[in-house]
Amino acid sequence: MTTPEQRVAIVTGAARGIGAATALRLAADGRAVAVVDLDESAGKETAEKITAAGGRALAVGCDVSDADAVASAVARVAAELGPPQILVNNAGVLRDNLLFKMSEADWDTVMNVHLRGAFLMTRACQKHMVDAGFGRIVNLSSSSALGNRGQANYAAAKAGLQGFTKTLAIELGKFGITANAVAPGFIATDMTAATAARVGMDFDDFKKAAADSIPVRRVGVPADVAGAIAYFTGDAAGFVSGQVLYVAGGPLD
Repeated sequence: MTTPEQRVAIVTGAARGIGAATALRLAADGRAVAVVDLDESAGKETAEKITAAGGRALAVGCDVSDADAVASAVARVAAELGPPQILVNNAGVLRDNLLFKMSEADWDTVMNVHLRGAFLMTRACQKHMVDAGFGRIVNLSSSSALGNRGQANYAAAKAGLQGFTKTLAIELGKFGITANAVAPGFIATDMTAATAARVGMDFDDFKKAAADSIPVRRVGVPADVAGAIAYFTGDAAGFVSGQVLYVAGGPLD
């Protein structure tokens, strides 16, 4: 239900997968949602699902690694939906390869989208949160932050986001802003399907092999992650900050 106090959320990489599930969940929780994605037309499907259910949403095209594009996107959200008080840095890409095969472009692309993108979006949104005396920042890390063969770039970026998160919590806490990270394990998305294809496995077989090593004996789905993100963005999580929550179906070292 739309209210004058309705909080505005930005979710990056929200055209599909975890980002789309998160946008839909936050909208169901009563947020107005900016569906940010590199391709604005791709984000419109998620935005239309929200509006069809009676919510408020806006699809915004933005390369999160481009400072000018980020500034313009956040300004547009503030003008059309309202000042953002919730930010979910979910945009991500894979450029997997073993270290000796990994190109500089593979490394830079992953760092630019995950780390630079989270930095730019957070920097652009934090003033709105400070002005409101309320903010919720959730960064998407990954179980790969603990190390994963063929993902030196991705693992480094996801580990970096954990340090970024903890620093945001320290710097911004006095303004009523919390910062937390959600680190998914195996989640069935287009991204994990691409990984299966890269290693030459049928996706169903790939998921079954993964499920066999997960204590709850299933792989995750985007809604599993969206639920954790929704908790961190709510009023009830105001005394939880600087944390990393692994959503992986069991404990991780």
